[in-house]
Amino acid sequence: MPLVAAEIAHHPAALRCIQEQARALIHIYETSPRLAAVFATQQRWLLGHAGLALHFRRDPNDRRTDMTMARFIEVVRRYSLASRNTAEAFVKEMLRYNIAEYISASGDGRAHPMRVTEGTIETFTGWIHAHLRTLDRIDGGNRLITFLDRPGMLSRLQPLIADGLLASEGVREPGRTFSLFIWLNNGGIVMDWLMSGIDPEDVHLDRIPTSVISVSEFAHWLKLSRTHLARKLNDAEALGSIGWIGQRGHSVMWVSRQFFDEYMVMQTSKLAVVDLAFDDSLSQADES
Repeated sequence: MPLVAAEIAHHPAALRCIQEQARALIHIYETSPRLAAVFATQQRWLLGHAGLALHFRRDPNDRRTDMTMARFIEVVRRYSLASRNTAEAFVKEMLRYNIAEYISASGDGRAHPMRVTEGTIETFTGWIHAHLRTLDRIDGGNRLITFLDRPGMLSRLQPLIADGLLASEGVREPGRTFSLFIWLNNGGIVMDWLMSGIDPEDVHLDRIPTSVISVSEFAHWLKLSRTHLARKLNDAEALGSIGWIGQRGHSVMWVSRQFFDEYMVMQTSKLAVVDLAFDDSLSQADES
């Protein structure tokens, strides 16, 4: 049976496993910063999953299933992910940076069929590996090996993950501090970096120390405006979600227990979606 979010959250090794996952995602960011930047906010991340699902559900023998601008906008509006203009701008950016490409040189406006490029799929597969590995570490399963042994599984798995993420309240409606960061470029990586540096022995504290000291170095590594990052950190500090143990910039930053809990709810909700999708994709394969 697939794991549910509560089971994952209560596992003694949950934090350490999720921290390893965060480090894997940070590595993907470091090796593919352009692609990571395209999916740098929560909204863009969900738009990306919606687009990938259209790509993988395409039937080459049925033009009605082509991934087009019109079909993408239809999905975006169905799930209330963004405005039409935002959806169009997102697709144009995907094409500009070779995240996606037109299937043929000629086409008709919003009906021009597109596909996701091989490089994008390769990088996204790393995201799948990281999450399956986390689930395996939690319950001793063999999801990642099973995935690697089935080259065609990605095309079934990703659309089911997208469906689950778009329908998940835990993913779509995170806590107030988490919500501050998901609208910041690379906000997910900001939170992964903060949480990956926590000592699991400290999570019982109201103020949990991280490994971050310098906001300037943090912003430089993320290729973010220091002013923009500092503004978000100030907003989070006003909520009581972060602070410094001593003098700002000369001491370790802490995160509140509430912020930590919000992060863990998001991560466990996401992992539960991935696990259910994995189980369903195996069932589909057995039935076909």
